[in-house]
Amino acid sequence: MGRSINLEGKVALITGASSGLGKRFAQVLSQAGAKVVLASRRTERLKELRAEIEASGGAAHVVSLDVTDYQSIKSAVAHAETEAGTIDILVNNSGVSTTQKLSEVTPADFEYVFDTNTRGAFFVAQEVAKRMIMRGNGAQKPSYRIINIASMAGLRVLPQIGLYSMSKAAVVHMTKAMALEWGKHGINVNAICPGYIDTEINHHHWSTEQGQKLVSLLPRHRVGKPEDLDGLLLLLAADESQFINGSVIAADDGFGLA
Repeated sequence: MGRSINLEGKVALITGASSGLGKRFAQVLSQAGAKVVLASRRTERLKELRAEIEASGGAAHVVSLDVTDYQSIKSAVAHAETEAGTIDILVNNSGVSTTQKLSEVTPADFEYVFDTNTRGAFFVAQEVAKRMIMRGNGAQKPSYRIINIASMAGLRVLPQIGLYSMSKAAVVHMTKAMALEWGKHGINVNAICPGYIDTEINHHHWSTEQGQKLVSLLPRHRVGKPEDLDGLLLLLAADESQFINGSVIAADDGFGLA
């Protein structure tokens, strides 16, 4: 007999939901029955996504969020719970990158990458977890999920994006620290480390000479699609993943093995 993931009755907050993987994550969780809260700075794009989700029969809400602004984080999480209800699932997805040699990194570059990828990710997770912990002090054992989106670059340093690799390596260790401390409160914290995925942000790159050279170096000479992460995302969001905590899972088509 077949079995499918059912997230009905769950509320999921997805950061960086205005494009790329964040947009896909929101669509997938909605299709599984979750009420989704779409968060990013580009609220007009979020409203377009909300309309798409609602047209498909799902429920979605929009909140403005700048993960580099601590007060914006607190306000966005509070707004999310006012609009949609208490958060059961956080997909901590916001991220940025630069391309340069480490010798060329400026303080502004460092702050730009780490403020979003590391500091922002930490304080979003912290704000959501605080509320989960308060609710988890009741009699019923809770089942909460935090999914940090790291990167294969956090596991394997790649040329020209060393700064990005450093920030995502911090997210990997952050995931383990959170899992260790928050697991007793019924919060499972895990990380997905995607490999090279074709999204609207990098789509043009794969047809360039440099992009084709990179593809030729991949184990199966192919770039992933956002939907290649669907199954893993759903598993980590579901109650069925109750025994998975502190895991850092590479979804890179074997690139990390080469």
